[in-house]
Amino acid sequence: MKIVDAKVLVTSPGRNFVTLKLTTDEGLTGLGDATLNGRELAVVSYLQDHVVPLLMGLDPHRVEDTWQSLYRGAYWRRGPVTMAAIAAVDVALWDIKAKAAGLPLYQLLGGASRDRVGTYGHANGRDIPELLDSVRARLAEGYPAVRVQSGIPGLKAVYGVSSTDASGSPVLHQQARPLVEDWDTDAYLRHMPDVLEAVRAEFGPELPLLHDAHHRLTPVQAARLGKDLEPYRLFWLEDCTPAENQEALRLVRRHTTTPLAIGEVFNTVYDYQALITEQLIDYVRSAVTHFGGVTPLRKLFDFAAQYQIKSAIHGPEDISPVGMAAAVHLDLAVHNFGVQEYSGHTALTEEVFPHAYTFANGYLHPGEAPGIGVELNEELAAAHPYEAAYLPVNRLQDGTVHDW
Repeated sequence: MKIVDAKVLVTSPGRNFVTLKLTTDEGLTGLGDATLNGRELAVVSYLQDHVVPLLMGLDPHRVEDTWQSLYRGAYWRRGPVTMAAIAAVDVALWDIKAKAAGLPLYQLLGGASRDRVGTYGHANGRDIPELLDSVRARLAEGYPAVRVQSGIPGLKAVYGVSSTDASGSPVLHQQARPLVEDWDTDAYLRHMPDVLEAVRAEFGPELPLLHDAHHRLTPVQAARLGKDLEPYRLFWLEDCTPAENQEALRLVRRHTTTPLAIGEVFNTVYDYQALITEQLIDYVRSAVTHFGGVTPLRKLFDFAAQYQIKSAIHGPEDISPVGMAAAVHLDLAVHNFGVQEYSGHTALTEEVFPHAYTFANGYLHPGEAPGIGVELNEELAAAHPYEAAYLPVNRLQDGTVHDW
C-alpha cells in the first residue's frame, strides 16, 4: 500500500480547523487534525510546502518510521507548528492502519482498559450566581466533574469566562484582532477562595471541581493559591504557573497538596522530564493534536505511569472532532487514564465532521467504526472558509502585556 494523495483543508464552521486527508492506492483514506488556534495558516504552509511532498509513495503502515523521519529529518525539531503538522500525519496514518485492519483504533492500541471515558465540562460566570447557574447546567448535561472559572470584581473581561458585547450577546475569543482583556493578580488571588467556597456550599463535597489559572501566576503566587484552595479539595489546579521553567513547580509542590495539572502548551516529552521524574505534577495535559499525534502521546502516558501520574488530554473547542476522536481512542486504551476535557462542538462542526464517538451521561466512547471513526464533508467544509482569528491578550491595569 502507498500514499498517493494528500490534501490540507481549512474550514471554519464556528472555529478554524486544519485537516490533513491522506489517500492510498487501495482507496483507503485517513484524517489528521493540524489545528493550531491563532496560527492555523502557519501549519497549513508547513504541511503543504514541506511535509506533503515527503509523504507521496510512502507505506502508510510504517507509522513509527514516518514519525521519526518527520521529527528528526527536519533538523529543526519541536515547536507547536512542527508538532501539529506531524500530529496530523501520525493520526491520519493510524486511521488508515486501523481501517485496513477493519478495527477501531483503540483495538490497535491494546484494546479497551475501561468501558467508557469520564469527562469534565466547563462552567463559568461573570459573578458567583452566574457561575452557580453554569455548574447546574453542566450537571444537567451529565458531566461527572466540572471546571469552574469566574469573573473577577473590577475586571471587565477574564479569559475562560464568556465575554459579552454591548447588547449582551456572547463574544467568542476568536477575533480578527486580539481581544484585550484586563488582569489583576491580587484581585484574582483574593476572589478565588470565595468562589470555591460558594460552589462547595451549593453542591457539596463530592462533586469533583477543577480550576485553571491559565499560566498567570509566579511560582510563589501559585503556591499561595494552591494552599488557599486546599480546604475545597480540588480535583486539580491547572496551569498555575508557566511550566517551561520546570523548576518552578518544585516550589509550588513544596507548599501545597492541591493536585496539579500541566501541559496543554507542551509539544514534546522533553517539556515534561523533570515534572514527571520528580513527581511535581499529577496530570499531563497535552493534546494529540499539539504533541505530535497518538504515537508520542502514548509513550508520554507510559512514562508518566511509572510515577503514578495520570492522563488528562486537552480537549477544547478549537481541537476538531478528528483530534477529539483520536484522544478518546487513546483514553479508552491507556491504563493510567485520569479524565478527558470535553467542550463539545457547534452543530455545524458536527455536520462538517460526522463521527462515531458519542457523549452520553457525561461519558465518551470512541465507537466501533474502523479507524478513528471520523469523516469529512468536504463540500460543506468548503462552504465555510478560513477566517482570520487570534486569541485574547491580557494586560495589567497599567497596560503591560501579562503572561505570568
